Amino acid sequence: MTDWFPSVIQACYFAAALLFILGLKRMSSPRTARGGIGWAGVGMLLAVAATLFLPGLKHRELMLLALVLGTLAAWWSGRRVAMTAMPEMVALYNGMGGGAAAAIGGAELYGYASHVVHLLGGGTYAVAGYDPPSTAHLALALVGSLIGAVSFSGSLVAFGKLQGWLDRRFVFAGQRTVNALVLIAALAIGIWLVVGRLDATAITVFFVLSLALGVMMTLPIGGADMPVVISLYNALTGLAVAFEGFVLGNETMIIAGTVVGAAGTLLTQLMARAMNRSLGNVLFGSFGVASGEAKAIDGAQKPIDAADVAVMMAYAERVVIVPGYGLAVAQAQHKVWELAQLLIARGVKVRFAIHPVAGRMPGHMNVLLAEAGVPYDLIADMDDINPEFPAVDVALVIGANDVVNPVAKTDPGSPIYGMPILDVEAAKNVIVIKRGKGTGFAGIENALFYADNTRMLYGDGQAAVAELITATKAIDA
Repeated sequence: MTDWFPSVIQACYFAAALLFILGLKRMSSPRTARGGIGWAGVGMLLAVAATLFLPGLKHRELMLLALVLGTLAAWWSGRRVAMTAMPEMVALYNGMGGGAAAAIGGAELYGYASHVVHLLGGGTYAVAGYDPPSTAHLALALVGSLIGAVSFSGSLVAFGKLQGWLDRRFVFAGQRTVNALVLIAALAIGIWLVVGRLDATAITVFFVLSLALGVMMTLPIGGADMPVVISLYNALTGLAVAFEGFVLGNETMIIAGTVVGAAGTLLTQLMARAMNRSLGNVLFGSFGVASGEAKAIDGAQKPIDAADVAVMMAYAERVVIVPGYGLAVAQAQHKVWELAQLLIARGVKVRFAIHPVAGRMPGHMNVLLAEAGVPYDLIADMDDINPEFPAVDVALVIGANDVVNPVAKTDPGSPIYGMPILDVEAAKNVIVIKRGKGTGFAGIENALFYADNTRMLYGDGQAAVAELITATKAIDA
């Protein structure tokens, strides 16, 4: 191996890190996001290739096998996964990243422990020829392992909840105290491993507690808070990767992990603000738990047929369409854009309103609409569109529930009280497309559905919008 070869590898790492940063920057805009993903992908390919050529690298064959198997599994699952299941896939893949970081830390820690002999008198000595790690090195490995393990187990629980395999929320008395005690115990063992006795048993207990903390942090999460949690665990995975990058002395891992951790932390703060929750409440609170008894909702839901809705929208001046997770389930995004085009052709001003946590992950609705070809300039976020609702003739809500529920502003006993919502109820007329009279993912009634200016168009999202398209075309026929 020539003397200049390590410099080439470091240059590849620097180029990969630059591509990561530029790719993330391009992902900040819907118009350049696809190119940004490509740039970041090239950076990852470059980083992996450079790593495989590191001098003295062991087990290249196993690494190549893992790369091939992982690539095939990701390609197969990525091609097959439905857009409705994208949040579950993101949670699962994010958990794998945290688990990989924890595994790196675990391999290092168990490796350290295997080279340390503990004497009966209480002292220790290192096996001959072994250079023991520094205190800082041990601490970084432990912190990265703790964060990665929490992200791994927490993401798996989030995946199970999104899949419907687990209850939406599991809460018991003293849960915050128990979570805090588990965290304190894990930290105490970690400190003891650094400054006291480094052995395999203590390391195992440390990982068990770390994994348990991730599970217990995620169990009380309600469905309405899931976007915050996915974003939080994304940030934790990035931080874990950065810490383990320090342990391995790998600059690319440090930079990539730091970038992901910083971006994920900022996004988590934005999501938490959109849910009216502090970051501390996200970490240790019982998400979505009401402070009192929710008020009963008076009145009845008033149905309407597709023909009347079509006339109402066709002769409106302004229409705002509010997509929710029900639109994703029904795969109705293409039909919705077809309906919008018919209205635009009639001179109706049509816009789409997106709540920051609509769907089950940040940006879920934006991706669905982009897939259908909706122009970016027709999509408005909550802060921009809310002041316009009083001037809107018809607000068409498709599958959204909790993010348009007025009790978030009026009922202190509601689990979603204080959460900023789309002010749909301020529109002159509200049409809600919904399968039936059931509650949303947060498990509460929606006062919007009982409002005087709201009418319910019951049915599957795609089928109902198809009826609206047919009825709209028939108006001038």
